[in-house]
Amino acid sequence: MEGIQGVAALCENPNDVFLDASKLLLTYADNILRNPSEDKYRSIRIGNPTFSTRLLPIPGAVECLFEMGFEEVILFSQLAETHLVFPASASVDRLRRIRETIAAERDQRLGAGQTPACPQSSALSSAPPLPPGSPAPPQAPPTSPAPPTPQPAALPIPPASPGPPIQRESSVSFFRTLQSNVQHVMVYESPSLQHKALELIPLPRLTATAQSRLKQAQEADPGCGLSEQDMLLLELLGWFKGQFFSWVNCLPCVRCGGPTQSRGGLPPSPDELRWDAGRVENHHCPTCQNTTRFPRYNNPEKLLETRRGRCGEWANCFTLCCRAVGLDARYIWDSTDHVWTEVYSESQRRWLHCDPCENVCDKPLLYEIGWGKKLSYVLAFSREQVVDVTWRYSCKHEEVLTRRTQVQEPWLRETINTLNSARQQSLSVERRKELLGRLLVELVEFISPKKPKPGELGGRISGSLAWRAARGETCPATKPEEFVFIPTDMEKSEGRFHLQYSASADRYLRVSSGQEEMAGWESGAWRREGVFRKEEQDWNMVYIARTEGSRSGKISWRFDCGPAGLRMRTVKVRATGQTFQSGSVCWRMCSGQDTIEFPGDGEMHVAQRMAGCTELVVEAELSGGEGECSWQHAQLFRQSLQDPQEPSLEILIQLEEA
Repeated sequence: MEGIQGVAALCENPNDVFLDASKLLLTYADNILRNPSEDKYRSIRIGNPTFSTRLLPIPGAVECLFEMGFEEVILFSQLAETHLVFPASASVDRLRRIRETIAAERDQRLGAGQTPACPQSSALSSAPPLPPGSPAPPQAPPTSPAPPTPQPAALPIPPASPGPPIQRESSVSFFRTLQSNVQHVMVYESPSLQHKALELIPLPRLTATAQSRLKQAQEADPGCGLSEQDMLLLELLGWFKGQFFSWVNCLPCVRCGGPTQSRGGLPPSPDELRWDAGRVENHHCPTCQNTTRFPRYNNPEKLLETRRGRCGEWANCFTLCCRAVGLDARYIWDSTDHVWTEVYSESQRRWLHCDPCENVCDKPLLYEIGWGKKLSYVLAFSREQVVDVTWRYSCKHEEVLTRRTQVQEPWLRETINTLNSARQQSLSVERRKELLGRLLVELVEFISPKKPKPGELGGRISGSLAWRAARGETCPATKPEEFVFIPTDMEKSEGRFHLQYSASADRYLRVSSGQEEMAGWESGAWRREGVFRKEEQDWNMVYIARTEGSRSGKISWRFDCGPAGLRMRTVKVRATGQTFQSGSVCWRMCSGQDTIEFPGDGEMHVAQRMAGCTELVVEAELSGGEGECSWQHAQLFRQSLQDPQEPSLEILIQLEEA
């Protein structure tokens, strides 16, 4: 019987609680049935005192409304408020059947003067108890004007989290988020939708490049453990970021083409609702006073056409593209307002973090360390499984636990297990075992927090500077580590220090110390201020530039041979820089009070005045430029990503006893 889960949970309440809640539920249903054309009866404001005190805290009550066909929607007037809305596309017959089920139980209780089990739960109570996670009886999918997508099996609704009314309210909202994501990811499994995506993806070209990159990686490191699938993922990320999708801050005016400003929300049109745009932004033009609409589409088929948006649209469309090319991908939801993708690497036997907005792969601590996010809940959704992956994205587990207060942990674990049991009931035994094995590997990974890698230390790059600053995602206000090169025993015995840095490979090679490698440009820098490494996927170029909005940027490298009882006999430095328009790059070699400027022209420059000194600082300062792109007009180490050249920076020092 349809609605059995919500009604059964409602019937478990004490008699007086059931009678009061059921009366209000019947009132909501009857208002719609008697006045089908009156919109005012189809919307319930969650902040309404009657609803928030008499229904929201009652286990099963809100679930009954959802099973009737109500949906959670944020409506924009003067304030953004959450409502439960019975949409025009919802089934009135379904609402009537659930209404009659509740009414029959209510009549029976009032007539008998006692508290029997509801008709549907009576049959359940006489049978053996259902195991945790048993799926709800199948429900007919509601009529929807949206393009057809695969319909998931109906999902069971667990009881609200125990605790005070506020926490029960949070658990209902949290469950709706879980259920919405569980159902949404099934869209990516549509064969016709995957075919549409494949028609737009240059898969042969991406595959050929992936094969070439894999060959280079295997030649450099035969035991690298990478596969063509791993390289294809990197190529897909680069193509999506550089050539396919675009970021929206404010759209240009559709009338005059001038800049616009965000002015709140607009009601979505029927066509926008058809493509799952429950929210529409008003981008107002101060010049011609025109309004440009920015629908926040949630249907990935429409996103294949528009190819623009913010992180929600990016992750939504990119996850579809991953599935279309055969990658095992899942959608990642972060309660602190960000979303991205994970892809399973068969060769590495683990899930890889992929953020298409940033074009980064396998840098999970980027958000907590690089952006300064205060994470609490990060959940992964695929066609087969829901996983709490919060711990992959944090190295501060104890701190995260203090923020996980929206629902109780036992409730969250049980709810996820219930959703997974329902979703996996049609899978083969072998596939379920495989998923369980993957999960166990993840749980082991989560036990020990990781240390940040160099590539996870920078702030966000997608979006305007003002937007990133407003979200607090530019860069954490912590001082970066200062690295100093000190001669090793090998370098001391050979009397030589030789360092090279390649921008395309983003690694240092300490030639004089057994070809020792250091990954990431930050790992060998002494001080850095207002600079980051930029990859231009459209031009296949990479360089270090100053961050957007900063007037200047600096980066320096320090070598100190004093602790080893040595001094410098000769110093040679070679560096590269490139400027555009009025951009400027100034290179310096410093030791004590002595400073020597030299050009970054790719030639080796000798600093004779440094002979006899014990330390050397090589510094580059970037400044100048014009317009919004001034930060790009001064660059260090500009190189091709696909055709690595000679080292971008080289420091060669001959040493002698002090």
